[in-house]
Amino acid sequence: MPELHVLRVFCGEGGSGGNPLGVFLDGSEVGAEQRQGIADELGFSETVFVDDAEHGEMRIFTPAVELSFAGHPVVGTAWLLARERGAVAALRPPAGEVPVRTEGGLTYAAGRPEWSPPMEFVQVESAAKVEALEGSPEGHDALGVWAWLDAVAGIVRERVFAQRYGIAEDEATGSAAIILASQLGRELDIHQGANSRILARPLDDGMVEIGGRVELDEVREYRGPT
Repeated sequence: MPELHVLRVFCGEGGSGGNPLGVFLDGSEVGAEQRQGIADELGFSETVFVDDAEHGEMRIFTPAVELSFAGHPVVGTAWLLARERGAVAALRPPAGEVPVRTEGGLTYAAGRPEWSPPMEFVQVESAAKVEALEGSPEGHDALGVWAWLDAVAGIVRERVFAQRYGIAEDEATGSAAIILASQLGRELDIHQGANSRILARPLDDGMVEIGGRVELDEVREYRGPT
């Protein structure tokens, strides 16, 4: 049976919050035709299958679709590889080469905004309006709603709704952070979901680096749908 690691990525203070992620480090043990069904059954916003740990080759699935790139899966996978198999300088999802690094207990990965799944953004007047949302506004199935907590310091309150990808509300969305930091052209400290935190900063080559804290919740043999 393949071994499943369950992580939380982009955790807040004290290791709380974070977006759950399932990772199969020996993804080659899982047939390509099985992967979408497994991701749906697990129900995480994304599940990763690592096909070559040494070279960082990986595939990413939401409960509904395969993605060529996503933020919290690359950050979480980089952290887990460093912990379990050996650190890599880059990951290789279908979108392209993703540089990764660690610093100060945080794990960072860089991606291009055009790699991220398409998403709209709406700025509202206050964090209270972000908090008050009961779901995605009608007519939007991939939307980030955000407000400044501190515009001078670049601190943002955000919630992301992604029904298009099989996710009602995402706890922490690295790909959205990449797009928003690119659009605003500045470093951001994004507070998303219940208690998650994403750091994002544009790089000189057009990439945006995202980073955060990762926690390991569980390691178990995956025995298929119960």
